[in-house]
Amino acid sequence: MEITGFDWDEGNQAKCLSHGVTTGDIEALFSKPLLIIDDPYDTSRERRYRAIGQSHNRFIFVVFTLRNGLIRPISARFMHKKEISRYEKDNPDLHQR
Repeated sequence: MEITGFDWDEGNQAKCLSHGVTTGDIEALFSKPLLIIDDPYDTSRERRYRAIGQSHNRFIFVVFTLRNGLIRPISARFMHKKEISRYEKDNPDLHQR
């Protein structure tokens, strides 16, 4: 599937902002090397994914789905030090300092 942009509305913007993550942070994340995996806690009808990577020198965790070629962020938060250490250890070719 070709990705053509992002699907934002008041609901998902507010959810992400409640954790201090802006739309700009998330869009920048997807422009850099990142890890994308299936969301193991997905219970919805839509397939959900996790994106983990670095945006504006901070590590971010994003849950998202794909709709009509658009990335629709569902939730996002900055990662904790322990999560960052594990990510860097498991993905040395992806992280950037």
